[in-house]
Amino acid sequence: MIVVTGGTGNVGGALVRALAGSGARTTATSRNVSAADVPAHVAHHRADLADPESLRPVFDGADALFLQNGGPSAHLVDPNAVLGAAKAAGIGRVVLLSSLGVVTRPGSQSHGVIGRAFEDAVRQSGLEWTILRPGGFHSNAYAWAEPVRAHRTVAAPFADVALPSVDPEDIAGVAAAALLTDGHGGQAYELTGPAAVTPRQQAGSLAAALGEPVRFVEQTREEARAQLLRFLPEPVADTTLDILGAPVPAEQRVSPDVERVLGRAPRSFADWARRHVGAFR
Repeated sequence: MIVVTGGTGNVGGALVRALAGSGARTTATSRNVSAADVPAHVAHHRADLADPESLRPVFDGADALFLQNGGPSAHLVDPNAVLGAAKAAGIGRVVLLSSLGVVTRPGSQSHGVIGRAFEDAVRQSGLEWTILRPGGFHSNAYAWAEPVRAHRTVAAPFADVALPSVDPEDIAGVAAAALLTDGHGGQAYELTGPAAVTPRQQAGSLAAALGEPVRFVEQTREEARAQLLRFLPEPVADTTLDILGAPVPAEQRVSPDVERVLGRAPRSFADWARRHVGAFR
């Protein structure tokens, strides 16, 4: 059995569907997961990474684990305790969803320091491990869904700074490969899309998918920061804006790892926009 933490998220949900489609016995877990969130034949269990005791019944009978780093609440999670519970339950393989920021922003508390603590815990766990380091997700564009629906407008900072965001379903595909097949142990994969794309170009892709014009409005950093602080802690918001506005070369580099693992090119933002256009109509 494979346990998927964060089983209702953009990556976790896609991974649950991929594993279920492969026939693998799967349990999806998150703090608020319900039967409506998972395919009919997939088990679900509410648990909290910050409470390792809540994970013990989830881990019972499992042999592999997909571990997210806790996202904005990662500072509340003790990865050694989570991995200790996994090992005690007999789990032998773990795939960690980390972040490219572990490498590119090592001094950042939100992206580098906490992420490194999770990676170190995985490496030292005694389990077979694989680490996934994506940059930004195509699905971050969901933040534009309401203004696109209402006004056919996208507002974002740093209009012409390009980054190679990645499709969450490609992350899930690589995770499924690492969970289900051998040959990925001890690997750290950097996951990107096929090309670096600017926010202005992303707005153009949404317009093409809709078949209607979408107006792009460039925000100042201050305007974007105020918006991010509605749902992100201050350090996370500030580091996110640093990446979006002044990326280092490693954050703009296109990685071959998705194609290396999946045997096909990663999906573009334009492809993601076409598949998810319903959210923007």
